[in-house]
Amino acid sequence: MNSTPKPATADCLIALDQGTSGTKALLVDAAGQVIATAYRALDEHRPQPGHVEQDPAAIWGGVLGVLGELAEARPGARVAGLALSVQREAVMAWDPATGKPLSRLISWQDRRTADRCRTLAGGPFAALITERSGLPVDPMFSATKAAWLLDELDPDRTRARAGQLRIGTLDAWLLRCLTQGTAGPAGDSEVTEVGCASRTQLLSLDTGDWDPDLLELFGVPVQALPRVVPSTGPLGHTRGLPILPDGVPVGAVLGDSHAALFAQSQGRPGVVKATYGSGSSLMALCPPGTPTPDGVSRTLAWQRAGRAPEQALEANIASAGTAVRWAARLLGTDPAGIAELAAEGRDEDLYLVPAFHGLGAPYWDRSARALLIGIGANTGPAEIARAAVESLAYQVADAFARFGTALGGSVAELRTDGGPTANDRLMSFQAELIGRPVRRAGRPEISALGAAHLAGLALGMWDEADLASLAAGPARFAPTHDETWREARLRGWRDAVTRSRGPVH
Repeated sequence: MNSTPKPATADCLIALDQGTSGTKALLVDAAGQVIATAYRALDEHRPQPGHVEQDPAAIWGGVLGVLGELAEARPGARVAGLALSVQREAVMAWDPATGKPLSRLISWQDRRTADRCRTLAGGPFAALITERSGLPVDPMFSATKAAWLLDELDPDRTRARAGQLRIGTLDAWLLRCLTQGTAGPAGDSEVTEVGCASRTQLLSLDTGDWDPDLLELFGVPVQALPRVVPSTGPLGHTRGLPILPDGVPVGAVLGDSHAALFAQSQGRPGVVKATYGSGSSLMALCPPGTPTPDGVSRTLAWQRAGRAPEQALEANIASAGTAVRWAARLLGTDPAGIAELAAEGRDEDLYLVPAFHGLGAPYWDRSARALLIGIGANTGPAEIARAAVESLAYQVADAFARFGTALGGSVAELRTDGGPTANDRLMSFQAELIGRPVRRAGRPEISALGAAHLAGLALGMWDEADLASLAAGPARFAPTHDETWREARLRGWRDAVTRSRGPVH
């Protein structure tokens, strides 16, 4: 815990952020200040190559654990509401009558459906899928993983069509657990937030609801899916929890990257943010009709109740922090040790392309393979660590370059968040590569804060005019090198990427 226990004197929000590597929780007071935090790590299971899973029971145990820690840190806190941000494209099945999991959570990193995606991407419906959903055909997204689960659990779809089996993203199952199935009207007790639903590749961006053609194409009956709802509610009330009283409203639910964008932009257009985690996500709000750059996806960022959904452009990078963890295992240290070691590394033309699961945006090439190129006689652990850290910045620079034209001109700066951004050298190098200032979020728990800010609006704890004052002051990193230096670095990186993709590219 990061706070000394003391009695609370004002209504507070609890913001839960359930991510790939763990669950965070914040206690946010009526002035928008974080007054307590808690964290529980979460393991991944890799039962065979390409398969990445997580245990729903461990996820729920982590949620209860961080809630319990907040209760101990602030005894007697009057909780006015809950906010929830979640990892997005991961999918699972559960019993709608009891909420009991029927499968593990299949991670967004999982590639078990790569062959089916390859077939779909080369088939007659690939353009329709991307046009309707805004997303390229890729195993990252939920649709083919949902179909795989149904093939395993209900091959003829009898139970699914009868509504006896539920399948969905993590937001829907956690809402079900938090509210004991009271998130919707009677008979419609399970719901999923529209932004998370848009990451399944089963939702139409135009209608904001499940698309019948996509459901048929992927073999997912609509009766097996939760109802799509806006991002703000209340989306049900707590019930049957050992820590919180019954009746606490869930004010907002967001995908984690969407929540980070809300916190960085205060819900306003014109901001491009990059979230660095296991993967990385660049995202910016865009008006309907904005051209989608090659290699960039379109998604729904959020929808406030009574308003139309907000659309966004997004570039998803498959391996960001994953590259640093790989280097840590290779060199026998931890990610913090890699950052320290990288600071000692000589400036060499050494590039790590961390295509451990292929490449995401802007290439979307799952056949690409990881490589380390430019090794010399003097290359040592420090240089390898430096290449791993710099690979994050190179990948973000590739994606950032696609946003300027789409948003009507050059983007003035990049706003960043996520654990790796604590590395000042990484942020300085990022500014050099994009030739624009980088503004780092003032707190590391930006996804949880974004969900809290939106929930506070929905529950009347503050209004839109208050949002700017709720944001913590950022740190700014400005570029110093010239265009010649920048282009030389990017040319070396892009040559390495080309080599990772093989001779056909």
